[in-house]
Amino acid sequence: MDGYKLFRRDKQGRRGGGVALYVREGYECQELIEGNSRVECLWVRIRGRASKADIVVGVCYRLPNQNVEIDEIFYKQLGEVSRLLALVLVGDFNLPDISWVHNTAEREQSRRFLECVGDNFLTQLVREPTMEAALLGLLFVNREGLVGDVTVGGRLGHSDHEMIEFSILREARRGASRTASMDLRRADFGLFKSLLDRAPWEEPLKGKGVQEGWTCFKEEVLKAQEQAVPVHCKVFTPIHMCVGMSRVFTYSGGLCSLAPRDSA
Repeated sequence: MDGYKLFRRDKQGRRGGGVALYVREGYECQELIEGNSRVECLWVRIRGRASKADIVVGVCYRLPNQNVEIDEIFYKQLGEVSRLLALVLVGDFNLPDISWVHNTAEREQSRRFLECVGDNFLTQLVREPTMEAALLGLLFVNREGLVGDVTVGGRLGHSDHEMIEFSILREARRGASRTASMDLRRADFGLFKSLLDRAPWEEPLKGKGVQEGWTCFKEEVLKAQEQAVPVHCKVFTPIHMCVGMSRVFTYSGGLCSLAPRDSA
């Protein structure tokens, strides 16, 4: 694609499979962990402009019958990149038995995947099915507020997967959108603690699953934060990104990710 740098990891030994990432030429970027060809994933570090923070974009395709050994190689790579920088990870993980609402899974490999997600403090942002009734395409971040405008819908080429589109929010000197940021220097931590001490925890959390309980807990913390911690505005500029499972596509944004189906 004209105007873009291509990063690719082809499936070895057969046609189809593999992953690719296109990054607009205006961004300085570098592939990380050139490593094991058995794992269909890419890790690309995109340099921040004007002394801003770098971001790693990961793209993964996990075979439906992938064995435990290859899963563990991927988890090791994920652990290495997620500890260092802001991370956006997308792809087709073929784990339809996971309930992202309740943070539960039926199969042992899926439960191990959830464990890895928790160990690396990742949040999964896709809630709608991406292939018929199954949620196979996933989007993870390791920092709150890193990604916005997540939508699911539309297909690339002859793919039977729905696209995931979203914007990566990067801090900049100038831009069209603004976001609130906590001003911790002026925070009233005594008030914050007092508000949390008075919160009615027992009744709202009764009978809730892990994900529902976390949502309830987070709402109470945010209510207290609004009263005790002032905010100021930072300016952000978005990088738009779309993910689709297909070989044929066109795109004009800053990033485009491609993770084909096994049969593509």
